[in-house]
Amino acid sequence: MRAIKNSCVMAADELGGNPSPWVRRFAGMIPAGGTTLDLACGGGRHARLLAVLGYRVEAADRDTAALAALARVDGVTVLEADLEGGAWPFCGRTFSGIVVTNYLHRPRLAGLLAALANPGVLIYETFMLGNARYGKPSNPDFLLRPQELLGRARDAGLRVAAFEEGRVDRPKPALVQRLCAVRGDLDAPLDQPPTICRATSSTPPGVRSSAVKTCGVPKLR
Repeated sequence: MRAIKNSCVMAADELGGNPSPWVRRFAGMIPAGGTTLDLACGGGRHARLLAVLGYRVEAADRDTAALAALARVDGVTVLEADLEGGAWPFCGRTFSGIVVTNYLHRPRLAGLLAALANPGVLIYETFMLGNARYGKPSNPDFLLRPQELLGRARDAGLRVAAFEEGRVDRPKPALVQRLCAVRGDLDAPLDQPPTICRATSSTPPGVRSSAVKTCGVPKLR
């Protein structure tokens, strides 16, 4: 298990939006040393967060404009890929962490779970059946069935660290499922979210540096 290190906090706009509280909560469980995959990364809010926390990140999406911006972020490599057509781009590869949010393509789930290394951590959060009453997505092809993530993880031989399903009200009302699952043995600190530090422009008397760090934990919004 990696030692969670201090790193500079970034504003939501610098992260490409507010990272999911679920991802923030479990990101520190991902083991050090490997690469973490941010699948269907979109604007890259989680790729940026993971890079700030010290991970090497591969961010995959078909949005070339978003990937171009991500390619300039230290610690992040990008892969432009059609994740739903053609060959699976991660065949034969494994990742110490896999993060997926607001995305579901069932034909790729088996390949995705097989790409989780041992040890490794999967963090997944997306919409479920019933979400149509609140808006998009409403197509059942893009909505998880009740307990579906839980069953998929167990069928793949993963150990479930946390699972939830139900309604959330922020950032907008929706029905979601979210899961954190582990392959292999990890001594994971569930009660110690990643420490972050904020650099300030003021310098107290006696401090030579122009940047002062004040530390805390990420706010879950």
